[in-house]
Order: sequence, then C-alpha cells, then structure tokens
Amino acid sequence: MPNYDYRCADCGYEFSVKMKMAEHGRTPVFCPLCQSTRVVQCISAVNVRTSRKS
Repeated sequence: MPNYDYRCADCGYEFSVKMKMAEHGRTPVFCPLCQSTRVVQCISAVNVRTSRKS
C-alpha cells in the first residue's frame, strides 16, 4: 500500500496517509491535528523495488 503525503491548508501540518490505490481520491482525508478537510496532496519521492539487479 502506498503512502500519500498531505499538508493541511488550515494549520500547515504535514502528514502521511497509507491507503490502497483504489481508495485514493474516493476516501476523504482529514488532518490528524485539527480535523480539517482542507488538505493538499504533496509530491514526494518514490521508492521502486525490482526483483532483479539492474
């Protein structure tokens, strides 16, 4: 399951949410600090693993 990074537009708190790809965009995201729904998704680094050496 991927982690999605968000920043709250009200209090500025940055947090991560782990959810399935099918849930992303369908499930409302709340700030864990102030419970606001005004959150903005942040772009973050991606870690990809492969089964063989490159």
